[in-house]
Amino acid sequence: MTTLDDLEAAAAAVHQRMLPTPQNTWPLLSKRSGAEVWVKHENHTTIGAFKVRGGIVYMDALKRREPDAAGVITATRGNHGQSVAWAAARFGIAATIVVPEGNNPEKNAAMRAFGATLIEHGHDFQAAYEYTGELAREQGLHMVPSFHSSLWQGVASYSLEFLRAVPDLDTVYVPIGMGSGVCGMIAARDALDLKTRVVGVVAENAMTYALSFEAGRPVSTNTADTIADGVACRVPSEEALAIILKGCDRVVSVSEDGILAAMGHYFTDTHNLAEGAGAAPLAALLKERDTMAGKRVGLVLSGGNVDSVLFRKVLASCLPGSGNGEE
Repeated sequence: MTTLDDLEAAAAAVHQRMLPTPQNTWPLLSKRSGAEVWVKHENHTTIGAFKVRGGIVYMDALKRREPDAAGVITATRGNHGQSVAWAAARFGIAATIVVPEGNNPEKNAAMRAFGATLIEHGHDFQAAYEYTGELAREQGLHMVPSFHSSLWQGVASYSLEFLRAVPDLDTVYVPIGMGSGVCGMIAARDALDLKTRVVGVVAENAMTYALSFEAGRPVSTNTADTIADGVACRVPSEEALAIILKGCDRVVSVSEDGILAAMGHYFTDTHNLAEGAGAAPLAALLKERDTMAGKRVGLVLSGGNVDSVLFRKVLASCLPGSGNGEE
C-alpha cells in the first residue's frame, strides 16, 4: 500500500527539479458549468503536462539502480515521451522515443529538442509500443513502461499540491491515458484521507478504460482514433485498472465535439491552451452539468500541447457567430 510518506518522498524528488504548478478558480468557467470550478494547471509544467513529474522520479530511481544504463526507450503519443526525454537528459541518460506515424508534429519536435532520438513506427500507440519492446531487446536498452509505480507516485505530487490547496473539493475530473494521472490522484486523495470523488475521463473514440471499468476487468478496443492523443490507448494496464476500480467514482466518456468545444472554452474563458486530453475533464463536467451544479469541482488541465492545425479549428469555432462560443 502506498503511504503518504511514499508520496512525500516522490514529491520531494520532483520539487528538486520543478516548481509546483498553480491552481486557479475561473469565474467564466464557473458560470459556464454552474459549479465552482478550480483548475490545476499542469499545462504550466516544463513540458506542459503532469507526466514530467513521473519521469523525474523514474529516472532518479533508474540512475541510482543502474548508473551505467546504456539508455532508455519508450513508446508515446507525446507527453509521456516528452517526460522521458526531458528527465533522461537531466540525469545524463540517452533516450529513444518511438511514436506512431502521423503523430503530433509539435510534440515530435519538442522530444527531439529535449535530446531524444525519435523513431516513427506503426499506425497507433499500441503498434509503436510493441515495436519498442523489440528495439529494447535488440539494442539492450531499458524500456520505460507507460505505467509504473515510480511514474504514478511522481505524478501524484500534482495531486498533493491540488488537494492541499483546495481540500474541500466535492469531485475532481482527471483524464485517463494509461492511468498515471488518475492513479496518482486516487493515491493522494486516500493518503490525505479526503472524501473527494475522483472521476476518470476518456474519449468516446478511445473507450478501453470506460469499458474496463464497467466490466470490472480489462477490455481492449480495436481502435483509439481521437483528437485527444493523450488518452488514445486501446489496451489498458491491468495494474492501473485495479487502482481505478477501487478508487474511481465513475468513468465518463466525452465526444470529439465536446472535447473541441472544451478546448475553445479554456481559451475564451481563461486564455489557456488545452490539448484534447487536457480539455476532456472540462468536457465531462459540462456533460454532467445538471448533477454537478453548485458543487466545488476540480479539473486537471494536462496538457497544453495542442498542435497548430487542430487549434486553428478550435479558434474558428470560437469566432463570433460560430454558434459554439457558449454552452
